[in-house]
Amino acid sequence: MLGLAKGEVFLCEYNVAWVDEFQFESERIIGQIGHYVVKIHHIGSTSVASLKAKPIIDIAVEIAEFQTGFECVEALGVLGYKHRIIDELADRHYWSKGNPRTHQIHMFQSGSPYLSDLIKFRDVLRDNDILKIKYEKLKESLVKSCGQDKFKYTKAKNSFINSVLSNKK
Repeated sequence: MLGLAKGEVFLCEYNVAWVDEFQFESERIIGQIGHYVVKIHHIGSTSVASLKAKPIIDIAVEIAEFQTGFECVEALGVLGYKHRIIDELADRHYWSKGNPRTHQIHMFQSGSPYLSDLIKFRDVLRDNDILKIKYEKLKESLVKSCGQDKFKYTKAKNSFINSVLSNKK
């Protein structure tokens, strides 16, 4: 299953097909804007084996210069992506695709501390089953307590994420 309707927050069991979906979509993105791309990363919970996740593929696209992201709007639009700059998502271009949303692109300039933190957190969860289980339990609890407020859900996860990252610096 892939896709999360606007205003909904729920988790699905991990699906191995998410890796293939990331790979497929990455190739499509490279086909459209490859000359701008430094690197593409699978991020978020769908990138961590055995972790429950919202059924959206999160993709981080690393570019050399932040302003270049504006030059990608039309090309990514061909793939069905809609571009926005969102205050709560610092230092990034954000794209979403589908209704319900199936994919999100977070585009960062190389060297962005936000990108670095996303990759570090993903890698910690991939390498530490105890933290992965704690994070999953937290997310399950937040789905119940935050209702359908995705920003509240995301904000509530940040203290856990920040504590994990502060131990890795």
